[in-house]
Amino acid sequence: MKLTARVPVTAGWMALLLTSAIGCQHLEANDQINKGVAAFKNARYEEAEGHFQKAISIDPDNPNPRLYLATTYASQVVPNLDTPDNKKVAQQALAGFQEVLQKDPNNINALKQIASIDRNTGHPDEAKDYEKKVIALDPKDAEALYTVGVVDWLQAYKNAVTTLQGENLTDKSDGNLKLSKAGCARLTTLNAPLVTEGNTYLQKAVDVNPTYEEAMTYLSLTARRKADLECGNTPAVKADLEQADMWAQKSMGARKENERRKEEKEHGVTQ
Repeated sequence: MKLTARVPVTAGWMALLLTSAIGCQHLEANDQINKGVAAFKNARYEEAEGHFQKAISIDPDNPNPRLYLATTYASQVVPNLDTPDNKKVAQQALAGFQEVLQKDPNNINALKQIASIDRNTGHPDEAKDYEKKVIALDPKDAEALYTVGVVDWLQAYKNAVTTLQGENLTDKSDGNLKLSKAGCARLTTLNAPLVTEGNTYLQKAVDVNPTYEEAMTYLSLTARRKADLECGNTPAVKADLEQADMWAQKSMGARKENERRKEEKEHGVTQ
């Protein structure tokens, strides 16, 4: 009877020891995380990486140090720099965020970070795919909606400049009426899907945030890219340019409204 009675006591004691050990692990890992965050804030990235790596080894089931480590790598990626070192740190960051997503596929922070790295390393289509995953999780994420529209515009702008250069022309952002019909046909094939998608996502961003001045600016720019695709149809070009001017005016109005709200907030004015 005494032996039987001792079994649950021993099991309970072992459980207590295990709980204490796990508690110590969390404390030690959190200590490393805190040290890593402090180093990161002071741009001591190598030191931060070391602390986050230690936290991962101590508490491998905790997703936070993996996210922080990947973020540390991501912060060192230089946009549009095509060097081995920059590519290496970008891959380290991407690998880290993918590890986070393996355990938490809906981690919006990781999805956004991957999208940012893809943009900064010349992979616009992949960047848009990850922003769309964010939007699928949060349809009212105005920043993600805006970003898809901006990437579409950047791709469309690059296509326009390249096509115009092929005919020794420069971009006038006025419909580029001197572009040949053949050139306009090629540009339409390239840019029509981008202009349509970009306009859709930017409009959604403004629907979510009615004073999103940056989104309105890119709606204006996208309207000018649409004018390129009218292929000499003067009334259609005029309508597109009027749309561009309208969004430019709305952007200015939104900027004034945002500045007014900011000033009121700084002075403690409430409505």
